[in-house]
Amino acid sequence: MAETATPAETVSRARRSPAQHLAEAFTSGSVPGTVTLTEIPYQAMVGIRVDRKSDAGARVASVIGGLPAACGEVTGKDSVNTLWLGPTEFLVVAPEEAHDSLGGSLVSDLTTALGNDAGQVVDLSANRTTFELSGSHARAVLEKTCSLDLHPRVFKPGTAVSTELAHIPVMLWKTSEDSYRIFPRASFADFLGRWLLDAMREYASPEVP
Repeated sequence: MAETATPAETVSRARRSPAQHLAEAFTSGSVPGTVTLTEIPYQAMVGIRVDRKSDAGARVASVIGGLPAACGEVTGKDSVNTLWLGPTEFLVVAPEEAHDSLGGSLVSDLTTALGNDAGQVVDLSANRTTFELSGSHARAVLEKTCSLDLHPRVFKPGTAVSTELAHIPVMLWKTSEDSYRIFPRASFADFLGRWLLDAMREYASPEVP
């Protein structure tokens, strides 16, 4: 007798990330060691608004390993990282496992930490997806459209800022010397994914007749 899937299992099987349909194109368009593009789907993302100097801010910071104090700063512990969006606005990024079957233990922990004080905790996991662009020419691809100074002297590993790529608003996080994570809104994932693939095309090996 065949087993019947639970409602949660049915939803999980039907779930599609914003750029899942581009997975094969990302693989074929990547040049290992030179520039590669992948999607990291289903990450937990939580928007926080709180005064980092308040008691509530201290409680929230204790859950996620700190709150950034300035533009570009990233704080965190283990696999949970917090990006600075504004003086009282932050984006927490964590692996999918930070969610539980009831909607998200990370969200619950942060909501509890905020308590009844002024502020806000919002689950934004479905709002954005994550692209990872890496390789020795990753910066060159970004420089085709990004107005930021991405030179390593200025844009150092561990820096994350709000910017635009191909006129799409994104968070751009430099995770290592040759690796970047890009957070576009889900509705822009297809356009930006295809734009990045096109920008990577010059680094692909020419086809042999």
